[in-house]
Amino acid sequence: MALDPETFDQLLDTVRRFVAERLRPLEAEVEANDAIPDAVLAEMKAMGLFGLSIGEDYGGLGLTMAEECRVVIEMGRTTPAFRSSFGTNVGIGSQGLVMAGTPEQKARWLPGIASGEVITSFALTEPEAGSDSGSVKTRAVRDGDDYRLTGSKRYITNADKAQLFTVMARTGEEPGGRGVSAFLVPRDLPGITLGEPEKKMGQKGAKVSDVIFDDVRVPAANRLGAEGEGFKIAMRVLDRGRLHIAALCAGVAERLIADSVAYATERNQFGKAIAEHQLIQGMIADSKTEALAARALVLETAAKKDRGEDVVLESAAAKYYASEMVGRVADRAVQTFGGAGYIADYGIERLYRDVRLFRIYEGTSQIQQIIIARETLKRGG
Repeated sequence: MALDPETFDQLLDTVRRFVAERLRPLEAEVEANDAIPDAVLAEMKAMGLFGLSIGEDYGGLGLTMAEECRVVIEMGRTTPAFRSSFGTNVGIGSQGLVMAGTPEQKARWLPGIASGEVITSFALTEPEAGSDSGSVKTRAVRDGDDYRLTGSKRYITNADKAQLFTVMARTGEEPGGRGVSAFLVPRDLPGITLGEPEKKMGQKGAKVSDVIFDDVRVPAANRLGAEGEGFKIAMRVLDRGRLHIAALCAGVAERLIADSVAYATERNQFGKAIAEHQLIQGMIADSKTEALAARALVLETAAKKDRGEDVVLESAAAKYYASEMVGRVADRAVQTFGGAGYIADYGIERLYRDVRLFRIYEGTSQIQQIIIARETLKRGG
């Protein structure tokens, strides 16, 4: 259920001011320390950002997809690590539970997830299973009232602070996704260990690490859906998550364009501001046009999803276009800033590194192309 327009506008304005006045001044600190200050995390929890997509019955804000996307666009105006701190709770770490959980599972976990007391992670990717999600090797073998879970997951966002993992594991002998099931796995179960956080190109402050499951006994009551439904659940979660990431890309692009315009207006060359040179204007025009197109595609697709329409194709297209678009916008921003764009003081080179990940996680651009083509052929055009 959507918020009434006045309440949502107030939320959007609060997030906008929070980003401008609280988060942007901390960007260099987060980059240097590779960590988000605890005080900021507490403020985001108090604002309800960890429960954007969780229903009001469980303590969340219960935003529609279109409302969530508009909030995420605003969060895109600062370093993506801030959004990542609550992104798994809002998206891939909670939505399997929201979509397929039993009333008992939801009552146990969703209030804590919505408040931010419980941090979630989505454990799908493995050393040999990323874009090929159906080739999951992690196994869950039934043993009485439990499953014995064994395997390794790789590049798991927020694993370092997660209290609950949604884990995809093979429970049957059927090939591909048909033999995969989904499980809610609390972090404190014996047999779970974490690898050291990876050193990454960008998005400092957002940690990823391996998660190893060594004969972990998971109660059968923690399975999401029936055996063999895990792959279907994962794909539904990713459809939604891709739209969320597309909205984030649109927001980051808007930030990059605003910074480029401000710099081009102030920087003088050949006796006038570089914003008056047509080749600079050409880059700004290209970036603005592409950013507007991405925002429109995101919001149109979100509205379709809120109406209950199938948006497998549209979500893939939004993620594909927006993630590729923001890479081009970031490149033009560096070019507009010239030498200053290559220097850390201005933050443009940081965002240039940060946005590169968007073309990879939650399905690479090439996977999105496959989905778009497959769905287009299925629909007949």
